[in-house]
Amino acid sequence: MKKKINSFREESLNYHSKFPSGKIQITPTKKYRSQKDLSLAYSPGVAEPCKEIARSSQEVYKYTSKGNLVAVITNGSAVLGLGNIGALASKPVMEGKAFLFKIFSGIDVFDIEINESDPKKFVEIVKAISPTFGGINLEDIKSPEAFEIEKKLKKELNIPVMHDDQHGTAIISGAALLNAITYVKKEISKIKMIVNGAGAAAISCTRIYKKLGVNPENIFMFDSKGLLHFSRNDLNKEKKEFAISIRNPIQKLDQAIKNADVFIGLSIGGILTSDMLKNMARDPIVFAMANPDPEIDYNLAVKIRPDVIMATGRSDYPNQVNNVLGFPYIFRGALDVHASVINDQMKLAAVYAIASLAKEPVPEQVNIIYNKKNISFGKEYIIPKPFDNRLIVRVAPAVAKAAIDSGVARNPILDWDIYQEQLLDRMEYEDKMLRMIKNRARTNPKRVVFCNGEEYNVLKSIQILYEEGIIENSIVLGNKDKIKHLINENKLDIKSIIIDPKSKENENKVKNFAKILWKKRNRKGLTLYNSIMDMHTNDYFGSMIVDQKEADVVITGYSKNFSLSLRPMLEIFGKKNSIKNQIIAGMMLLLTKRGPLFLADIAVIQNPTSEELTKIVLMVSHLVKKFNIEPHIAMLSLQNFSSNSKISSKIFKTVSFLHKNHPNLIVDGELQPDFALNEFLLASKFPLSKLVRKKANIFIFPNLESGSITYKFIKGLGNIQTIGPIMVGIKKPTQIIPIQSSIEDIVNLTTLSVIDAQIRKY
Repeated sequence: MKKKINSFREESLNYHSKFPSGKIQITPTKKYRSQKDLSLAYSPGVAEPCKEIARSSQEVYKYTSKGNLVAVITNGSAVLGLGNIGALASKPVMEGKAFLFKIFSGIDVFDIEINESDPKKFVEIVKAISPTFGGINLEDIKSPEAFEIEKKLKKELNIPVMHDDQHGTAIISGAALLNAITYVKKEISKIKMIVNGAGAAAISCTRIYKKLGVNPENIFMFDSKGLLHFSRNDLNKEKKEFAISIRNPIQKLDQAIKNADVFIGLSIGGILTSDMLKNMARDPIVFAMANPDPEIDYNLAVKIRPDVIMATGRSDYPNQVNNVLGFPYIFRGALDVHASVINDQMKLAAVYAIASLAKEPVPEQVNIIYNKKNISFGKEYIIPKPFDNRLIVRVAPAVAKAAIDSGVARNPILDWDIYQEQLLDRMEYEDKMLRMIKNRARTNPKRVVFCNGEEYNVLKSIQILYEEGIIENSIVLGNKDKIKHLINENKLDIKSIIIDPKSKENENKVKNFAKILWKKRNRKGLTLYNSIMDMHTNDYFGSMIVDQKEADVVITGYSKNFSLSLRPMLEIFGKKNSIKNQIIAGMMLLLTKRGPLFLADIAVIQNPTSEELTKIVLMVSHLVKKFNIEPHIAMLSLQNFSSNSKISSKIFKTVSFLHKNHPNLIVDGELQPDFALNEFLLASKFPLSKLVRKKANIFIFPNLESGSITYKFIKGLGNIQTIGPIMVGIKKPTQIIPIQSSIEDIVNLTTLSVIDAQIRKY
């Protein structure tokens, strides 16, 4: 065990020390590559926004980063489970908080560690620097000073201030409490609650539980000296709020917990014993939130009381009460309406939004991240997972609306649909591009045939495609019993038509389809008998369904190699007729921060000729235009503008033909990949290139080996979203899914196929 701890310690130290040290940095948001840029950014141009702000203070939100900048501030007096380690040692934690703000809500953060333990002086320092920020996130300040500091700052500043240790835990655990009580079908006003711990977090949590409907008379709060009651003379103002006035109260935790419905732990590990848990009411709710060791071990608790609903502060157990579910989105909503404060209405709005989200179907991306098949509302899922991208569009708008309704917003939102899009735009570019693609597909859902119906990943993808409104209906091919078993076993909600081409009930359909195929190919050596045999296979049968316009798209592959899956499509559909002597090619779509990039041919033609490369360029550019993207095409080679090899020569010939016959097409080569990707490098060395000041977005490879190796290498890195290979040149919409593709890959490829079906003209 010791070795494992040391190993994790080294891993953590390496993570934080790897160049550049720490977890955050400042990045310019405006151009800076010319003297003019610098004169606008600083002197003399910077004087103009200064004058505007001097005339009207609200203009600061227009001309500076204040509206998206939060200070994470501490004195290091109560850091995580480390205690009073001081301001300097707390910096990694504050950088971590800044890190979470940025990745989950797009908020920029300065972490500020103040070496001051006196609350009055601390408040004065924060007040003095507050003009810089749109909001203040207080962090890891010990109780009771935390209450005093937050109260004074909220009173004296006109920007949102929140001590997240108090309110973050309260908001997330409040959402979990609402859902747990709903699940066990109890009334919140009648539950008996034990709160063990009386620090800043416990006080704030219990305050919000009261606002959610817990009867104060049913709350029993304990500190290290026992039950809070009025006969004690050592209680501060905050503790007196939860002291009870019962004569001769039961002062021991093990006695008070009898028949309790809820145990809230914000204290020390191991304090909740097995006997205490056994004595709780039916369906006990236990939030053991001490870190790193909960008040009772999770595995022990569920063994003793199988009916327990358990939440902890740990990520290795279900129902982690993680503040990251709240603070990024609470501040996001508050900043976006220029709120003067984060009030109770805004906090409660966050509680209800988080609780509501946990009851909805979970996106497959979340299942994948957490290595689960079907996360759904229940004992082990009463609060959303941190990597659920829906949080930003549920919690932030709820908080913003509450700020507007309660009169603390100075910049009300007028169009909530636009605001939701803006929130999504703050996510990674890859998410934005996928969203745009899916939105396009939803405008006209299509009928899709899935040839590999006996695979779980395919069936789960169909469910997601239905839920997202991308497909209108579906036909699933394969053994009916196996498919139905998979659907029932995995509790999938699919209303597909299931067809088994091998079953007797479909014999007439098979024969009719076989005759059609035989007529297409009887002059190419196909017999009627062989046609019938072919039509008993899913790929041939599925392709014929689309050929006969009984569906719009066919999806195959998954369990077969590419060439075997391609053959039925070519024999039944043939090639598109938009280009003379059409060819088939494969294209990969990469979703990157510089925008979508298209790679071709990466799947079909082994060693394309100059004529074939020309057709690939025209086909891919035609398709890319359908996505409202102007094609900027780079023909890749080992050398820049040099025809000393066979590869370079055929590229030179291709480019010359395109320049002459398609002069409006932005295409150039021969180009090495680094020059094709860097327009500044290209401009410095080859200023006459057509791609100068045009970011290349289509990359044509000289042969299949180079293309296939490149895209598989990129896909293997795992840090760039890839979709493909996408088939180009087949007469009807079809996609061949790579062997054992992920659910996400299947969904994305099918989505593109639906768009393909939308834009085609037959």
